[in-house]
Amino acid sequence: MKNIKFLIVGLLFGIVLVKSQVVSWFRIQEMFRLQAFHMYGVIGSAIVVGMISVLLIKHFSVKTINQEPIVIPDKKFHWGNVYGGLIFGLGWAITGACPGPLFAQIGSGFMVIVVTLLSAIAGTWVYGLLREKLPH
Repeated sequence: MKNIKFLIVGLLFGIVLVKSQVVSWFRIQEMFRLQAFHMYGVIGSAIVVGMISVLLIKHFSVKTINQEPIVIPDKKFHWGNVYGGLIFGLGWAITGACPGPLFAQIGSGFMVIVVTLLSAIAGTWVYGLLREKLPH
């Protein structure tokens, strides 16, 4: 029962994803075919909100609920991020799903997305096995 708040927030997030049509396979295909601005607007809005949030956290030295300082380390450029992003984008374009909306798509009745979910889990598992052998 102590985790019920996370279930409620997850359900609300899923409803927002469905109502905003972010989980729509057709909207995702429109985005990758450069036919509509809808998804770019949603993603762009999320980026702007994230940037402003990080700036405010750094500027006001915001602390966690436990009064611990929030530390956001600087990131260095790495080509692995580019390759990973290309693989991620290719999978997103082919399946019409990214990890965030997977559960909302399944909850909306698109049961074929279970294959995508299992593939994402398998890919994560394989990465975990190969992580030490990959250049980081």
